[in-house]
Amino acid sequence: MAPSETNDHILSALTLGLSDQDHEETSEWIEAFDALVESQGTERAQFIIRRLLQRAGAKSIQVPTVTTTDYVNTIPVDQEPEFPGDEEIERRYRALLRWNAAVMVHRAQRPEIGVGGHISSYAGVATLYEVGLNHFFRGQDHPGGGDQVYFQGHSSPGNYARAYLEGRLTEEQLDGFRQEKTKGENGLPSYPHPRSKEDFWQFPTVSMGLGPLNAIHQAQFNKYLHNRGIKDTSQQHVWAFLGDGEMDEPESRGALQLAANDKLDNLTFVVNCNLQRLDGPVRGNGKIVQELEAFFRGAGWHVIKVLWGREWDQLLEKDENGELVRIMNETLDGDYQTYKAESGGFIREHFFGRSPETKEMVSDMSDEDIWALKRGAHDYRKVYAAYKQAMETKGRPTVILAQGVKGYGLGSHFEGRNATHQMKKLTLDDLKVFRDRLRIPISDEELEKDLYGAPYYHPGKDSPEIKYMLERRKELGGFVPHRDGSQRELVLPSEKAYSVAKKGSGKQMAATTMAFVRLLKDLMREKEFGKHVVPIIPDEARTFGMDSFFPTSKIYNPNGQNYLSVDRELMLAYKESAQGQLLHVGINESGATAAFTAVGSSYSTHGIPMVPVYIFYSMFGFQRTGDAFWAAADQLSRGFIIGATAGRTTLTGEGLQHMDGHSPVIAATNPAVRHYDPAYGYEIAHIVKRGLEHMYGTGDEDHNVMYYLTVYNEPVVQPAEPADVDVEGIVRGIYLLKPAEVDGPRTQLLASGVAVPWALEAQELLAKDWKVSADVWSVTSWNELRRDGLEAERASMLNPKDDARVPFVTQQLEGAVGPIVASSDFVSEVPDQIRQFLPNEFATLGADGFGFSDTRAGARRFFHIDAHSMVVRALEMLAERGEIDADIPAKAIDKYDLFDVNAGTSGTAGGDA
Repeated sequence: MAPSETNDHILSALTLGLSDQDHEETSEWIEAFDALVESQGTERAQFIIRRLLQRAGAKSIQVPTVTTTDYVNTIPVDQEPEFPGDEEIERRYRALLRWNAAVMVHRAQRPEIGVGGHISSYAGVATLYEVGLNHFFRGQDHPGGGDQVYFQGHSSPGNYARAYLEGRLTEEQLDGFRQEKTKGENGLPSYPHPRSKEDFWQFPTVSMGLGPLNAIHQAQFNKYLHNRGIKDTSQQHVWAFLGDGEMDEPESRGALQLAANDKLDNLTFVVNCNLQRLDGPVRGNGKIVQELEAFFRGAGWHVIKVLWGREWDQLLEKDENGELVRIMNETLDGDYQTYKAESGGFIREHFFGRSPETKEMVSDMSDEDIWALKRGAHDYRKVYAAYKQAMETKGRPTVILAQGVKGYGLGSHFEGRNATHQMKKLTLDDLKVFRDRLRIPISDEELEKDLYGAPYYHPGKDSPEIKYMLERRKELGGFVPHRDGSQRELVLPSEKAYSVAKKGSGKQMAATTMAFVRLLKDLMREKEFGKHVVPIIPDEARTFGMDSFFPTSKIYNPNGQNYLSVDRELMLAYKESAQGQLLHVGINESGATAAFTAVGSSYSTHGIPMVPVYIFYSMFGFQRTGDAFWAAADQLSRGFIIGATAGRTTLTGEGLQHMDGHSPVIAATNPAVRHYDPAYGYEIAHIVKRGLEHMYGTGDEDHNVMYYLTVYNEPVVQPAEPADVDVEGIVRGIYLLKPAEVDGPRTQLLASGVAVPWALEAQELLAKDWKVSADVWSVTSWNELRRDGLEAERASMLNPKDDARVPFVTQQLEGAVGPIVASSDFVSEVPDQIRQFLPNEFATLGADGFGFSDTRAGARRFFHIDAHSMVVRALEMLAERGEIDADIPAKAIDKYDLFDVNAGTSGTAGGDA
């Protein structure tokens, strides 16, 4: 098949399937249209075409849905604005940036170092960046506020190279690329990692797909702040630089409809369409630009294609019969890639030679002239025109599809090659060719001294190039990227806000989810603090008992509520508002995590601390979006992550994929996450209070953490806070909840969250049935106890002359007699984390295996984590120690019918929230 037949779905196919019954008449219409364009310009022609389409629709003539246009630039030449900069001076220092970026990676490839890096990525996007940095991207000191720019991860050498020319980085720091520890304070992270270089990077982007998703929610959050009257963000813009291969990630396209529905005209995607992914072409047999154009246009975005540089303008103007455009339309991406890896003569034969008309069109051009036909991503005039139109587009987001060449300017060994992404070294000949092409004043002798010692080049701070560069950044409000991590003042809640949570529920039963939601409502009522709270919910508000928020706090929707709500007469009616406080993202945990990330870093991006409270079905948190939480940690986001309906047996009836028995294990791998598994409302109150002080207070500590609480939907009687409660124990991970009340052989029962009532039940059974004395401990955080223990061990190892610090859990259980039995509604690995820090015999009961639909009591008996199982395990350990008769454990198994799942009693029925 011909290319046009196999790719009709991604070509401009307006006449596909229709026959031309009068060629002469068709020619007359086309001539008339061409005359209109020539005499009155493209804007008038656009209006006439649109008016004709409108008239055709009124006459019931089928009008095609135009999802793809011809493979040419969207903005006509006569509509391109004047380029406002100094073209020559910008070209000069763009060459310096390309050189220094490549040399930095090359120098890091010394045999004794060999840490890798990417040379070709920045080479292909330099123009896209520089047009923005010289004319569009606002720094944080701009009166209208700074832009948020998501730079492509693999192109970080270019950002470092610019910072070097700007005087923000030294040569020693460039030489510390990818050597963050071995180069000490001169080390530079590989990619945009705010946590690694927190005064420089704003957004981590190299986990592909998260950048575009996070950018959309950042733009939405900017509008949210504006609509709620918290900050005027009307002049701030979000830019996301993406790869065409990256657009295959589901997250890259998964929230496009949100951007269109919310009319996010403060958002621009710039897709670097170099037609290559990491190993080869993105769509060798197709056309990724056309595919993306259709996708974005269908999602409601404004699409601008920047495919060809200015050198093509005259050729396209001479294309009277459309042969050149036809060839452009039909040429496959794999061929376009090959052309830039070959020569001008190859392009003449294999591209222009496909038609007599196009072959004649370039007959007076040399092979060098043909090779010099640039692609749009490398033409600053074309890119400037696209950026300007994007900024002027109102009512919808914009995507710019800019066609370029990966490895542009690096020479034939790099440009367009399949392996170019992995190529990290330049040969001596490569260096010389690259130097000559960029006109860098470095001699052959300097290059030949040391293959890996090619020098950086800086023209001096008083040179015209550097003065111009710095003046442009000064006018635009400061350097980009740049991150301000100042700890902003936030008035924290009064003690009154926590009082209800500490009172308990009296005789009523309430799940810890409800206890948390009630506390959240009280926090939102705090006069100074409340407006800073941003509840984020992925379409489960009613499950969590948060529908009570709808009438008062309202759901954020920039378009308001323009329909008649079906439940408008009810007290808890669904209510949307442009000033709404709740971010209700729909069935979209990835989007909710992106929203959390944007809100949680507001203290840096906007200078205003906001407190995200993301509450979700716990199984669909860290399991589904763990990578996004890691990016949130890298972005130094702060806030509360609430895993509601937690536990492998507590979410009765839901079944396998809803039963969360392992999220704390995943969370434990994220160093920024502080996980707590509270049993009661008063524990939640102290943990939340500590979390707010930790993240938003002024204490001398690391504020860049996230507090993750697992809460349950099982109703229990919430006790009032004991008068002498061990607050330090609650916030550090463990405290004695209820000492034994009888004398006898001793054991210790440790439990967390919903398992604490089982431990209390087991305490009673041990005393009543077996005369065994048991202390019950509430473990609010197994994870934090382990971290503290490991830190103590590490300190002892590295400082053998100092007195060893005793881990907190060891201190708390000092003097606690007897074996320990630990249980929770999670897998064994969760309680097992503290085993090494305790001298006592230690046994873990865990909900190991897959979840299933059943009653709570039945499921707990099946996993043998319930009260009776705790009793039996404690008796077995006491028998092994010889403290009770050896036959007692077997008697207990018979007494409690331990193998009968219908005999379990640990747990209540019901409780949706």
